[in-house]
Amino acid sequence: MFNKGDKVFYGQTGVCVVEEISEKMLTKNIKRLYYTLKPLYQQNNVIYAPVDSDKVFIRAIISKTDAQKLVETVPEICNKVLDAQGEEDYRAMLESHSCNELLELAVKIYSKKQAVKKAKKKLGFIDEKYLKRTEELLFGELAAALDIPPEEVPKVLFGDI
Repeated sequence: MFNKGDKVFYGQTGVCVVEEISEKMLTKNIKRLYYTLKPLYQQNNVIYAPVDSDKVFIRAIISKTDAQKLVETVPEICNKVLDAQGEEDYRAMLESHSCNELLELAVKIYSKKQAVKKAKKKLGFIDEKYLKRTEELLFGELAAALDIPPEEVPKVLFGDI
């Protein structure tokens, strides 16, 4: 169970702060213990998540130390050929909720983006779509763990691309 003030990674929302833990009667007149979650990078949004539910993924965000170690793996990931080939693979990596998988996906699509940019072409729709979601989820978590603004995360990961 998480505590008030904890930062958690929630479903496809990303980083949220546990604002409150309290009993609520939201459905079928049954009282349950709920987290009141405030997404860190979305305004005017509140999520009520049952404490005992396993329907939506929730975990503590990575530590600052783990985030720094993850950043250090970028050169190794850049030198590795990734297996993800299309939307189905992208979706599986995104839905894994794993920072390592999300980083591999981000590196893969960033590399592809650089290659098409050099060829004076545009990145495809699917790649753009998954890059955006990966940035929202991964960059949000890394920003929260490293205590930096999300817009600084690409520089930390990739330098001045």
